[in-house]
Amino acid sequence: MDVGGTFDLAATDLVLPERRDLYYGGRWHEPQAGTFAQLTNPATAESLGPVANAGRADIDAAVAAARTGFALWRRVAPLERGRILREAAAIVRANAAELALLDATDCGNPVKEITVDVMIGAALLDFFAGIVSEIKGESFDTGPGSLNFSLREPLGVVARIIPFNHPILFAAGKIAAPLAAGNAVILKPPEQAPLSSLRLAELIGHLFPPGAFNVVSGDRDAGALLVSHPGIAMIALTGSVPTGRAIMTSAAQGLKPVLLELGGKNALIAYPDADPDAVAEAAVAGMNFTWCGQSCGSTSRAFLHDSIHDAVVERIKTRCAAYRPGSPVDPNTTMGAIISAAQCERVLGYIAAGRDEGARIAYGGGRPSDPALARGNFVEPTVFTGVEQRMRIAREEIFGPVLSVLRWSDERAMLQDVNSVDYGLTASIWTNDLDTAHRTAQAVEAGYIWINDVAAHYLGAPFGGYKQSGIGREECLEELLAFTQIKNVHIKLRH
Repeated sequence: MDVGGTFDLAATDLVLPERRDLYYGGRWHEPQAGTFAQLTNPATAESLGPVANAGRADIDAAVAAARTGFALWRRVAPLERGRILREAAAIVRANAAELALLDATDCGNPVKEITVDVMIGAALLDFFAGIVSEIKGESFDTGPGSLNFSLREPLGVVARIIPFNHPILFAAGKIAAPLAAGNAVILKPPEQAPLSSLRLAELIGHLFPPGAFNVVSGDRDAGALLVSHPGIAMIALTGSVPTGRAIMTSAAQGLKPVLLELGGKNALIAYPDADPDAVAEAAVAGMNFTWCGQSCGSTSRAFLHDSIHDAVVERIKTRCAAYRPGSPVDPNTTMGAIISAAQCERVLGYIAAGRDEGARIAYGGGRPSDPALARGNFVEPTVFTGVEQRMRIAREEIFGPVLSVLRWSDERAMLQDVNSVDYGLTASIWTNDLDTAHRTAQAVEAGYIWINDVAAHYLGAPFGGYKQSGIGREECLEELLAFTQIKNVHIKLRH
């Protein structure tokens, strides 16, 4: 997704949100139980101060304010809603460097790359602003003397729950479709990295009627209270499979629709006619080492044909050297920090399990030796060879910088391994044969396929997964329509 933009990051100062409270009804509110959580910089272990942790009374108040806001916002004409969203996008772009530095400090991703996240978030606001007029119904022929047609109307209050790996991208981008459709939104930012969501409320909150756009921070309990609240009409989550299951279970009690973009254990498949240099470049880029592999779309399993396996692995090792963990706020850093100490230990545990199960480390495999990084949650880019599909590192989503390389010679067996996991989000296929490309794309059980490409997203192209990688599609018209409901109107004409 080409979003453009150049920034002088070296001249940008860190701007923390002035308020650490809850934003709803167009105003800031201290948590009624007075509960705050402490944030930690994942790269330095230094404190980033407190942030409000919403309790039951806060969720009740936020939902009540959002319902009031919905009554106002749904009456705003669609083209005016689009204009307001475009104004929000312009504000986000104008503050891109500031928001990127804030996210780099809070979530550990490199600041230079987060500027791209900011611009993608703004692009999503613009995209959905531009298709508000596509919220259409249909007319039906019911014979002489009558008229029958359908309307699409907003649902009500939508809870939008986002993860820690791309906080500002998701904060800005995931509110776009439900707001464009006329819903009120309560944004639940990640408890590990909520600061850019709070700053976003400071920057764009004034554009909307009070209660139409709300930001309520908190832990898992706060999220559960939000999901189960009877005043919430729909829940949309970007997150893990276990969280998606819990939300779906809770939503079932109120028969609420859900939109779930969940995890992945995605495959990159290289055929013998593929160029080893291109495959190696894609294997490294698809792992999202810049983000420490903390991406649901990462192609963390590379299935390399026996005839090119060794050549590709050597090139992968060479390319991994470009990714060196460093300070996320340094514009020259190519690989950031893992979000928390607990997640860092989890990743290291998977690396140990890979060794124990017989896989071989071809690159990395530990913490960086630089003493300046000793207090942070850093792990080297890690590549395993000799991996078999039975191993945990090939079956389970690690959400860390660990690439598993599997050698194959039998296509049928390889495709069985590719499809053997419970996930089905993305896949990348590398071949110069058109028939092979199409046949493999049809055979792979995943919702978003690249052929001779990897990692790219395109506005308007439906993104989402098969199996336990999610329900619904995003970044497209289907996402916008998912936040509407259909009403049928029948009119009997007088004769």
